[in-house]
Amino acid sequence: MSPVVFLAEEGEKMNPLLPAWPEVIIGLLCFFIVFGLLGKKLLPSIEKVLADRRDAIEGGMERAEVAQREAQALLEQYRAELAEARHEAARITEQAREQGAALVAEMREEGQRQREAIVAAGHAQIEADKKQATTALRHDVGSLASQLASRIVGESLEDSARQSGVIDRFLEDLEAKAAASTAAAK
Repeated sequence: MSPVVFLAEEGEKMNPLLPAWPEVIIGLLCFFIVFGLLGKKLLPSIEKVLADRRDAIEGGMERAEVAQREAQALLEQYRAELAEARHEAARITEQAREQGAALVAEMREEGQRQREAIVAAGHAQIEADKKQATTALRHDVGSLASQLASRIVGESLEDSARQSGVIDRFLEDLEAKAAASTAAAK
């Protein structure tokens, strides 16, 4: 027999598309044993990992939503506090402005009082100086007038009573003439 004929005869006996029954049964039995072992050992682990992952994802999303709500609440609280702080700052600024205006007015009044006190003191000093100058001037004019009158009259006017009377009349005449000329000038 030739090898080709032998293969052809054997090919009729063994079809590669149809395996032998004992091989099919052993293959199915091994498949179910492996499938059972994988189902008992590996499948629960896979399901546990998938459940943990699903819980982590859903829990993470829930935690993210809770965190977002908390963040939104904090944002609103901060905005309210910021608005309150701005309102308080505006109130304090206005209060400071009012206090500043009151202080400026008070300082003006105090300056006005001090100015008036200084002016009054100046007027009093001027008045005192004027009286002192008038007295000194009367004395000096009186002594000069009495010396001049003594020379003109040829008689001594050293007597103080007489001298005072002459000086007073002379100065009264001068003041009357000065008042008359001032009234005529107006």
